[in-house]
Amino acid sequence: MTRSDLQALSQLRLHEAQLLLQAASYGGAYYLAGYAVECAMKACIAKSTQAHDFPDKKRVNDSYSHDLASLLKTSGLEPVLKHARQASPGLGTRWDIAQEWNESSRYALWQKSDAESMLNAVADSKDGVLKWLKQHW
Repeated sequence: MTRSDLQALSQLRLHEAQLLLQAASYGGAYYLAGYAVECAMKACIAKSTQAHDFPDKKRVNDSYSHDLASLLKTSGLEPVLKHARQASPGLGTRWDIAQEWNESSRYALWQKSDAESMLNAVADSKDGVLKWLKQHW
């Protein structure tokens, strides 16, 4: 899977999440919105991977995580986000919401408000998590 594949998947999962929210399928909308962030984080990791370098095994293993906080650390963007949060408190609030997502979210029963909150955190045109991640992928 390439960086471009991950970028495309991120966009596709966000689009699917928006469609599911419109169709009142709140669990699917919540889950896919978080998955869009996961794919974007992995695109950021892929960007920082140098062609022909022998990969560090721990970094490779950490890249296969579904934990957004762990992926943030693996991507090297943790200090960048810390600075961005200071400049944009809205981004900080939205990251706090988005990072609550995890792979097990697909097994939860989410309400409309949960799905709307997650989609807003991910896709907000001013301070959304994906908008910020796209600057680094």
